[in-house]
Amino acid sequence: MVSCTSISDAYPVEAQLLRTFVAVARLGSFSGAAVELGYTQAAISQQIAALESDLKVPLLNRRPVSTTEAGARLLEHAEELLLRLDVARADVTRMTQPPAAALVVGATPLAAGSSGLALALSALRRRRPRLDVTVQVGARANVLTSVARGEFDVGLTDGLTAPGDPLSEFSSLTAVGISQAGVAIVLSCDHPLAGRAGLRLSDLADARWIEASDVTSPLSEIRRLAGVDGFRPAFRYDGSDTMSLIRLAAAGHGLTLLPETALPPTGISAVRVTSPRVVHRVDFVHGSLREGSPAAELAALLAPRG
Repeated sequence: MVSCTSISDAYPVEAQLLRTFVAVARLGSFSGAAVELGYTQAAISQQIAALESDLKVPLLNRRPVSTTEAGARLLEHAEELLLRLDVARADVTRMTQPPAAALVVGATPLAAGSSGLALALSALRRRRPRLDVTVQVGARANVLTSVARGEFDVGLTDGLTAPGDPLSEFSSLTAVGISQAGVAIVLSCDHPLAGRAGLRLSDLADARWIEASDVTSPLSEIRRLAGVDGFRPAFRYDGSDTMSLIRLAAAGHGLTLLPETALPPTGISAVRVTSPRVVHRVDFVHGSLREGSPAAELAALLAPRG
């Protein structure tokens, strides 16, 4: 006898229920998720209840709204699963669409300001003078998610890593390193450490720091790389302009860590990080690239030589 399994038995967790769960967990609010997803609050509650019934375990504490231990574990998988669905949808859409007359590039602030991107886009526009190009700047997580969903054709992201090591990116995307550079601490000219030949990150754990995660690596990442506790923010900068962040550090509001390639040649005090061995890496990220498309041409232009 052949046993038939229903779709609901084989796939008990529906994508929409996962999207609702992720929204509630991220926002910490049933009403906030209802507004974001376009449902009533009652419908959101019903979907969460249905998901908990399918999995036979509570996923969310209600007051205040937070994930249970099981919910936190599901959240780790749900975001990646939903992203894979978005990548698949975007890939199929690219295959069926006519050749694009426009190119949308997502980029983090430091990657957007790199000379490599500017030169590659200049070469691309010479080849395709009628191509409309848009560069949208945003935080790394937003760039990666938008590329995965097909909202951006390609993206450039940046971060800190050991020399030769990749950045931690979404497994659903292809990431190619296009450049890496040394990093330096920007500080005021009258700072006691100004003028040093080099600095160890671990020696700066108790210093005053600027949290500027929309521009440079978050302090939590710097703390992990240094291998010591500390690196607490004394000042927060929520903007995305690199020069504004540099001026804040130079004026003594706190330290910041930036690639040496992003620093002006004069007018500031910056000391290179000598320990641990860490570099600033820029990655070109993309989903599937249609042969002959502007995105594929840009990938070829950005590819490291040699």
